Amino acid sequence: MRRLFTSESVTEGHPDKLCDLISDTVLDAYLEKDPDSRVACEVTASTGLITVMGEITSKAVIDIQPLIREAIREVGYTDSSMGFDADTCSVMNTVHGQSPDIAQGVGDNNDENSGAGDQGLIFGFACSETETLMPLPIYLAHKLSERLTFVRKSGILTYLRPDGKTQVTVEYDENDVPKRIDAIVVSTQHSEDVTLEQIKEDVIKHVITPVIDEKMMDDNTKIYINPTGRFVIGGPFGDSGLTGRKIIVDTYGGYARHGGGAFSGKDPSKVDRSAAYMARYIAKNLVAASLCEKCEIQLAYAIGVAKPVSVRVDTFGTGKLSEDKLEELVMENFDLRPYGIIKTLGLRNPIYKKTSNYGHMGKAGLPWEETNMAETLKKAANI
Repeated sequence: MRRLFTSESVTEGHPDKLCDLISDTVLDAYLEKDPDSRVACEVTASTGLITVMGEITSKAVIDIQPLIREAIREVGYTDSSMGFDADTCSVMNTVHGQSPDIAQGVGDNNDENSGAGDQGLIFGFACSETETLMPLPIYLAHKLSERLTFVRKSGILTYLRPDGKTQVTVEYDENDVPKRIDAIVVSTQHSEDVTLEQIKEDVIKHVITPVIDEKMMDDNTKIYINPTGRFVIGGPFGDSGLTGRKIIVDTYGGYARHGGGAFSGKDPSKVDRSAAYMARYIAKNLVAASLCEKCEIQLAYAIGVAKPVSVRVDTFGTGKLSEDKLEELVMENFDLRPYGIIKTLGLRNPIYKKTSNYGHMGKAGLPWEETNMAETLKKAANI
């Protein structure tokens, strides 16, 4: 039976992702000077305007406007001809302090029994489809987006502009193993003075070919490049942007469930961010320990309560132990209180800017991507 699955990614110049980047840039700036900062920073972007809003309580005093302009500049919006310019756009700051009602319920950051910063249900996932233990469709979509940005910033394709999107459709066989690439979509913003034919030729040569294994493609693989025929107007000039609007791009590309909470701009007392990282960490270590081929973790929290109200493991029939036993292993070997999550993964460090684009999961160098618990889990499972 033929089964297709599709995931998408977007570049850092996409207006929603620009907002995510600014939110996490602000968060990192506060955590760098005060690791106990409470931050919930959201950003909107529209034609010529960035608005920063939310709640921040910190001992640090930060002038965020230069940080915002530098983040926009890093993305590549440096000329009004692109419809958005880091040096001339307006920046409106409406940030205020955290609600005392929330602060009272959450408690002190250094209290082992500090409660969760909000109620929420959170999912983490891992599978053996790729070396990063991520699903293949989102893995390849991110690689294409990253490559699209690389060829723009490195000067290989000088006519490209920051905004862009990619999409990959993978065909799976009857054993749920990736068989081939069925379709690839790349849409990239560009300057006025380039033809669609040139864009198609260059994107295939410099973006798709270096990323996609030719063995996974065949004569029936469909490739669509700028299918509307023109993509000159883009970024915040072409569409408004908002922090937290690309939550499926940020996680598993729709391959696993999502609890609905966004990540960017939130300090780790907010469990919809920190517990999502812990859930990924647990799932990845269970797969790395060969206790299953595919794993989804669900954690659920109540605001002001330290321990999760529920823990669930689903291995989709691939587990070497029962899911009840795996749930016991998880609860015995991982501290799932907010304090324990933050301590285990070192989440008070300013590490978040690098997560804001090309996925929060599957990136080397992030603490929740380590597999340092795999051997412990193997021993605990007597395998």
